Amino acid sequence: MTVVDPSEAEFYLQHLNYYRIGAYWLQFESDHTSHRFRPGTDFREVLNLYKFDRELRLLVLDALERFEVSVRTQWAYQLAHRHGPHAHMDASLAFRRDKWTSNREALENEVGRSEETFIRHLIETYAESLPPVWAVCEVMSLGLLSRWYANLKPMSTRSAIAAVYGIDQAVLQSWLHHLTVVRNVCAHHSRLWNREFSVTPKLPHKPADLTSQFARNSRKIYNALLILLHCMDQIAPTHQWRKKLLGLIEEYPVPITAMGFPENWKRQPLWREK
Repeated sequence: MTVVDPSEAEFYLQHLNYYRIGAYWLQFESDHTSHRFRPGTDFREVLNLYKFDRELRLLVLDALERFEVSVRTQWAYQLAHRHGPHAHMDASLAFRRDKWTSNREALENEVGRSEETFIRHLIETYAESLPPVWAVCEVMSLGLLSRWYANLKPMSTRSAIAAVYGIDQAVLQSWLHHLTVVRNVCAHHSRLWNREFSVTPKLPHKPADLTSQFARNSRKIYNALLILLHCMDQIAPTHQWRKKLLGLIEEYPVPITAMGFPENWKRQPLWREK
């Protein structure tokens, strides 16, 4: 590997663990056993790839935050209006009682750890096992929200939540699960750009123009980016997230095929700037 500026390389290696930055130069190796690089490999190419991935994680977290807050809100709204302010305490609304019990215990722990003023006020003011659904939703993690939705039994309630995002309830359940995994990767500052996910999202059956844009049988980040684009269009129509993502790809000319991008991706409607 060519190192034009040894002091620069030393500086970055001082602040980026060897195994962290090393994951980005694997693609430049001609032989992984001997760790020999292809001729012309430059340390700055590796660093460029690392910087791109960092910016990508931050951008994905931005969209995930807005999606998570939206689904929390819909979960609380639909449960409260259809089943009462303490619907989350009703085990009959769950497919499985054992999962409802473990989810409730997890929620109790999150409420107990919360230092939010409104949570403390509700706990100190009212004699109830847990605050109302519109309050507890604000301290739920995306993972717990995903598990709670997956165990929610009334189909009309599940469908009402999913309809906000223009998809059916089974697809939303799958997307929540997949995006929880994506969020955990981002939150732990792990490599995102060429990762293969063990949990993949269910592709929507309709509308057809949305279904056709997804990459079939892919375990890469591309489909998650499409999901976030679609959801951002539903919950924040004037967002700039698409523009920022396209700008990032243009700024850092990295091999996006490693992210699962198909050859014709720019011609897909979701990528067209609104």
